[in-house]
Amino acid sequence: MPNPLTGDPKSHDVSEFKDSITGHCLCGSITVTIRDPTLFDGRHGHICHCANCRKVSGSFAAPNLAIEKDKVTIEDKNRTLKVYEDYETMSGNVVRRAFCSNCGSPVRSETPMYDGQGKLVIKMGMFPRIPTPEFETFADHRHPWQGKHEGVTQFKIARGGPTL
Repeated sequence: MPNPLTGDPKSHDVSEFKDSITGHCLCGSITVTIRDPTLFDGRHGHICHCANCRKVSGSFAAPNLAIEKDKVTIEDKNRTLKVYEDYETMSGNVVRRAFCSNCGSPVRSETPMYDGQGKLVIKMGMFPRIPTPEFETFADHRHPWQGKHEGVTQFKIARGGPTL
């Protein structure tokens, strides 16, 4: 496990991740590697403010990355990866939310919206550095005290819908 004093993302230059980036759950049982040399070129990923993502992340928002499945390797050395089927979604479609059953860290989500595209959503909190987000979803559900992220498109609810 990494030293807790080394958790500052600014201590990792993005050049460290020119080919891939690896992160893990809190207990280290699950390791996720993203192979995408463009991950830190421009904006990638999004911040979601929906109630379900807030609950899963344990925070006021969740940093997510929708990415092609073939660019991601998930290693589950202790077989602790479990899936919760979330039916309490705005669309009514199930979101399969995977997490470590030992430490509770969120790992990925799979949604029918991306099934046909061969994508999944990686929960970015487990990585040493997170790319600058491209957009926010459910921005209408932000807390009044949250500041605006410069250059990040805010969709009131879903991506592609009305913006703030």
